[in-house]
Amino acid sequence: MARVVISGGAGFLGSNLCSEFIDRGDSVVCVDNLSTGNLDNLDNLINLQNFEFVNHDVSESFAIDGDVDFVMHLASPASPVDFARIPIQILKVGGLGTHNMLGIAKAKGARFLLASTSEVYGDPSVHPQPESYWGNVNPIGPRSVYDEAKRFAEALTMAYKNAHGVDVAIVRIFNSYGPKMRLDDGRVVSNFITQALRGSPITIYGEGTQTRSFCYVTDQIAGQLALLDSSETGPINIGNPVENTMLELAEMVIKITNSNSKISFEPLPQDDPSRRCPDLSLATSKLDWSPKVDLAEGLLKTSEYFSKLL
Repeated sequence: MARVVISGGAGFLGSNLCSEFIDRGDSVVCVDNLSTGNLDNLDNLINLQNFEFVNHDVSESFAIDGDVDFVMHLASPASPVDFARIPIQILKVGGLGTHNMLGIAKAKGARFLLASTSEVYGDPSVHPQPESYWGNVNPIGPRSVYDEAKRFAEALTMAYKNAHGVDVAIVRIFNSYGPKMRLDDGRVVSNFITQALRGSPITIYGEGTQTRSFCYVTDQIAGQLALLDSSETGPINIGNPVENTMLELAEMVIKITNSNSKISFEPLPQDDPSRRCPDLSLATSKLDWSPKVDLAEGLLKTSEYFSKLL
């Protein structure tokens, strides 16, 4: 049995990770201030003996009693709607929050995993994006609070490895989706599915030709655990290499939900990436990992979850 501390554990990916560790027989300390997380995501865990919930903002220092084997830092709002709503909090959790979580890993002699993001590549000029690509990021644009917070978090993580010998790993997460996402989180999959289920117009920004590569949550969690359980440092991309345009995604969602929704086109936001797709060479060779769930199957499972919420 391992003991794992997970920041952001009440969020979408964090809560799914908490469940996976409990299923493995491990003990979990979930730390979340519920700014975007939800205790409903932890309903199946909250009363278990080997699960502990701590309501705390990891941007403020704190301590964990007892031994810790793994520290996973997932805390951070990750939706475009949050970038404008709570920009300073996003920067603080990427900087101060990462510093505090790394401090716990250092004190406990634990392996540390940073949940970074494909956003560090910005609007990429290299396609697909390998981990060696340094990115094309606007440091003062509307998305910069998230992009730069994660880029700083990666630098800080590597500094702790080099200066203090902390055992670290960095995962770069590409567009993930699935059960336990927020209905109103502003991400494209949740937007499209909730609009389709409500019969509202599906909003596409620009002409819908921009692409994303969508990774179902079970694949994303399996990739992160493969990295955590390895001796690799990374960064390593975890995502799905199948690219879809926003128009293709909208049409797929309409079909899967049997919706009467029409498509509505709105102006493209500033700095919205034109393409996004991971090079998975490192994940395949170093972790023996690749995604298993195709987009149609994942969208069906996600729409069934959202339908129950609505």
